[in-house]
Amino acid sequence: MPLVTTAELLRTAVANGGGVAAFNVVTLEHGEGIVAGAQRAGAPVIVQVSENTVAFHGSLRPVSAALAALAADAAVPVGLHLDHVEAPHLWDQAGTCGYSSVMVDGGALPYDRNVAVTAEATTGLHAQGLAVEAELGYVGGKDTQVTSAHAPGVRTDPAQAAEFVAATGVDALAVAVGSSHAMTTQTAELDLELIGALRDALTVPLVLHGSSGVPDDALRAAVRAGIVKVNVGTALNVAYTGAVRSALAADDAVDPRKALRSARTAVADAVAHLLDVVSH
Repeated sequence: MPLVTTAELLRTAVANGGGVAAFNVVTLEHGEGIVAGAQRAGAPVIVQVSENTVAFHGSLRPVSAALAALAADAAVPVGLHLDHVEAPHLWDQAGTCGYSSVMVDGGALPYDRNVAVTAEATTGLHAQGLAVEAELGYVGGKDTQVTSAHAPGVRTDPAQAAEFVAATGVDALAVAVGSSHAMTTQTAELDLELIGALRDALTVPLVLHGSSGVPDDALRAAVRAGIVKVNVGTALNVAYTGAVRSALAADDAVDPRKALRSARTAVADAVAHLLDVVSH
């Protein structure tokens, strides 16, 4: 089916009182596994490409073309989102590469600078018909320097968040409520009361980054409390690399397809499970 915009998927999730999961891609097998898992779950999905993944592949267009083709052939609605982008030249390419939304990543910047950068980017991206996600309150876990005001552990203040959304015009806001990027165990503790306060203070959907580290029951509770978009990356990489290790250890075959097929299946399994958690 044709690509669906991220904004449409978020609106539908809000109307249904649920959430929509967004999964990060590194290789083509990630993308194939995400779509397969979504079809198995019968749920819409957002496929994300980060600036780090673009750097890995060397450019934005080839991986984007592959994901757009997967989305067009999918039996469920699929949206494409450009995630954690700090480089303006990348978000300027987003529309022509099939993306309907961009996360302008100023989360590690001082507040005033985050507002200025995000507002300018939002004006340009809206002119291209793209929705914009931003981050306020550093989520932590990324390999980047942060100022003391945005150190890991800082929480997003509802009043400041409302001010930020009004000043920048963004369409969705990633908030710091207790999760952290790159967690390989589900031990994060979310501040559900803060999520509710942020939901009540804002007119745009809330996004949870670092969801791989959140237990299933807490993810369900977070969606009930007001989280709409749930970002997952590390959990898929844990499943993917674990499957590759097991397949390579099983024999001395040199054809990589057996290991990559196992990785793709493991990603699909993880996606189907998480979509069930988030969507119901």
